[in-house]
Amino acid sequence: MAALLLQLLFLVLTSLSVSAIPNQTPEPYVVYMGGIPEGGDQEAFQASHLQMLSSVIPSDEEGRVSLTQSYHHAFKGFSAMLTEKEAASLSGYDGVVSVFRDRILRLHTTRSWDFLEAESGIGSERLHDRASNDVIIGIIDTGIWPESPSFSDVGMGKTPSRWKGTCMEGSDFKNSDCNRKLIGARYYTSQAESIRPATNGSHTIKVNGFGSARDSVGHGTHTASTAAGTVVQSASYYGLARGVAKGGCPSSRLAIYKACSLGGCASSTVLKAIDDAVDDGVDVISISIGMSSAFQTDFLSDPIAIGAFHADQRGVMVVCSGGNDGPDPYTVVNSAPWILTVAASSIDRTFQSQIVLGNGSVLKGFAINFSNLSSSESFPLVFGGDVAAESTPVSEASNCYPGSLDADKAAGKIVVCVGADPTVTRRVKKLVAQGAGAKGLILIDEDEKGVPFDSGSFPFSEVGNDVGAQILEYMNSTKKPSAVILPAEDAKEFKPAPVVAYFSARGPGGLTEAILKPDVMAPGVSIVAASIPSSDIGDVPVGKKPSSFAIKSGTSMACPHVAGAAAFIKSSHPRWSPSMIRSALMTTATTTNNLGKPLTSNSGANASFHDMGAGEISPLRALSPGLVFETTTEDYLRFLCYYGYKEQVIRSVITGTNFSCPSDPAQDLISNINYPSISIAKLEGKQTVVKVSRTVTNVGPANSTYTAAVDAPSGIVVKVSPERLAFTKRWMKASYEVSFDATDATRGYGYGSITWSDGAHTVRNGFAVNAM
Repeated sequence: MAALLLQLLFLVLTSLSVSAIPNQTPEPYVVYMGGIPEGGDQEAFQASHLQMLSSVIPSDEEGRVSLTQSYHHAFKGFSAMLTEKEAASLSGYDGVVSVFRDRILRLHTTRSWDFLEAESGIGSERLHDRASNDVIIGIIDTGIWPESPSFSDVGMGKTPSRWKGTCMEGSDFKNSDCNRKLIGARYYTSQAESIRPATNGSHTIKVNGFGSARDSVGHGTHTASTAAGTVVQSASYYGLARGVAKGGCPSSRLAIYKACSLGGCASSTVLKAIDDAVDDGVDVISISIGMSSAFQTDFLSDPIAIGAFHADQRGVMVVCSGGNDGPDPYTVVNSAPWILTVAASSIDRTFQSQIVLGNGSVLKGFAINFSNLSSSESFPLVFGGDVAAESTPVSEASNCYPGSLDADKAAGKIVVCVGADPTVTRRVKKLVAQGAGAKGLILIDEDEKGVPFDSGSFPFSEVGNDVGAQILEYMNSTKKPSAVILPAEDAKEFKPAPVVAYFSARGPGGLTEAILKPDVMAPGVSIVAASIPSSDIGDVPVGKKPSSFAIKSGTSMACPHVAGAAAFIKSSHPRWSPSMIRSALMTTATTTNNLGKPLTSNSGANASFHDMGAGEISPLRALSPGLVFETTTEDYLRFLCYYGYKEQVIRSVITGTNFSCPSDPAQDLISNINYPSISIAKLEGKQTVVKVSRTVTNVGPANSTYTAAVDAPSGIVVKVSPERLAFTKRWMKASYEVSFDATDATRGYGYGSITWSDGAHTVRNGFAVNAM
C-alpha cells in the first residue's frame, strides 16, 4: 500500500511540474503592433521585426528567425513561429499591442435579390441603373472559379485607375483569368511569405511556388457571385431555382483574396489579406468567416477585429458573417462596433420534396433531392429504431447513428429517423441510411426543416414535428406501411418570409452587451449562386453535367448580400463613410414579413433585435435614409477605453493622435457611443434613469423637420428630448437624448425603437434594455 501511495504521489507531482512548464514547441503566433505612421518604411519595419525575433530566439535556432507574414500597409506587425515563453517575452516589448496564437477561423458556411427588391416596395428598375462600376469589393475566402459566367466583364469599362492590386499567377491560374470584372486575385498559404535575414544585413523574401487563387471548395466563388456577380440568364441548380442569377451590385469589380481552404483559415493569413486589400484599393471587404463563439478573444487579439479597425480608418467598410452557432444567445461573433455584423434569414422560395404515404396522403417535406422515384411506386416504411443493428440502442438507431442500422432489415425500405441529436448531421444520417441499402430517408426535425438539405440523387425529405406525428401515426395504423419520396420542386412565394434562420448566431455579444449585435439580417438560406463544377459521386444527378451553380446556406451567404448592398450604396454616395453606409442599412431595415406581420424566428416567436439585428436589409430604401448616425474614430477609441484597454495601448493602435481616455471610463458608458442602435446592458430597477445621447446628420432635403415616435416594451418608460429635430441644410447635425426607466419592468431584455420621421423618411433607432 505504501509503495502504491508513493507511486501516486510521484505521478501527481510529475503532472504538476509538467503543467507548470511553458510549451517550448514553436507554434505560429501573431504579433500586432498597432497603426503605421505616415511615411513608414516597409523594409525598416521588417528589419526591426527580424531584430525583435533575434532577441528572443536562441542563437542556436537562428533558422527560426523568419517572418511567416509581414503586415506593413494599414497596420504593422508580423507572424512567426514562437514558443510560449518567446511569445510572452515579445508581449512586453515597447510598441507591441498584443501577441496571440495563430488560430484557425471557420468558414460560416437569383431569387434572393428579387425578394429584397420586392420587399422594399420601390421600383426595382432603379436598383442597378444608378450604380457606378468604380466600386471594388474584396472577397476574403477560398478563392474564385474565374470561368463562371457570373464573372464575365462584357460591357464593363476600364479598371479604376486607383486600383493597385495584382493578379497572381499560380499552378492553374493565369493572369488572363482576371478581367475588367475580376480585377485582382491573390493567394496565400500557411507559409506564403517567408522573410529571413540576408548575409548583407538586409532581408530576402521567398514566396512558395505552389497554389493559386483558384477555388477548390466552392465557398469563395459562391460568396463573390452573391456580392457582385454579373447578370446570368436561365441560371439553375440542375433545373431547380431557374431564373436570373445576379449579385447585389453587378456593376462592381471583384478582388479575390484566397486565405482559406476547406479546413478553415489561418488568422495570420486573414490579417495579411485584409492588409493587402486595403492597400490594393478596395472599397468594401466581405468576410464570411470567424472564430467559434465558444473561443472568442478580446478585440485587440482578434485578427478580423484588428484588420477591420484599420480598414475603417482608411475608409474601407468591412462586412462579416455573425456565425452559425445559433439559435442560442451569446453566440454572435465578429461583433466589434466597427464591423457590420450580419445575421441570416430565409427568402420566399424553398424546395419541397413530397412524401406519398400508402394510404394516399400527400405530405410536404423539405429537401433538395434529384431521385428518380415517382408517385406510382411504393416502398416499405420503417422506423430507424425498429431496424437497429444487433446490440445497438434503439435511441441511436432512431437517430441514424453511424453503424446503427441493420442492413438486412433496412435494405429496400424507406427509413424514418429523428433529429434529436444535433451532433449527427443530416449528411451523416443520409450516408448511414444509404450505406444500409435503404431506398430513402425521412427525417423528423422541427428546427432544421427550414434549411433544405441537398441529398443529391438519394431520396430524402425532412419534416417538422406535426407532419412527423402524422407519419408515425400512419405507420402504427397498418401492418404494412409504405411510402415514396418524390424529387424536389421549387416552392415560390413561400410565406411567411423572411424568417430568422435557426442556425443564425444570436446576440447579445459575448464580449460586450453594450453594443447591439448583430446589426442587420440578409438572405442566407438556400441561396443560388455560382460555384465550382463538382464531379463528386453523389453530387451530380444521373445523366447531368456538373452544375456551374450551387445552393448553399449560412451566414456566409448572408454576408455578401450586405457587402453587395453596401457597394451599391457606395456607388451612389461615394463620399459616405463606412459608418454612414451601415447606418443607412440599419435604420431603413424592415421588421415585417411578406404577410405584413412582425418578423419571426424559426420557432415562430417574434424575432428580437438580438435575433435579426435592426431587421432585413432594404438596399433601395437605404439609398435615401434621410438621417444617418456617424460613428467616428473617436467613438471607437472611447469604446476601447470604456472596454478596459489602457490609454497607452490605445495610442499605439492609432498613430498621429494625442487621444486621451475620458476620466473614469466604465463599460456602462459604451452605450453612449454614436451607434445606430442602443443597448443598455444592465438597468437596475433601483436606478432612477439611464440616459444616452445620439447625434444624427441630415443627408436628405435641406429643410426638414423630424418627429420622434417611441415604441417601448411594457414596464420600461422611454423619453426622448427633444422630440423634434429641425434641419435647415444638408450635412447639418442635431443631437438628442434618450432616458430609460425600468422601475416597473420585469427582469430580462426588453426591445423597442425610436422612429424619426419627416413624412418622407423613416429612421428607426432600435434599442435593447436589460432590466435587472
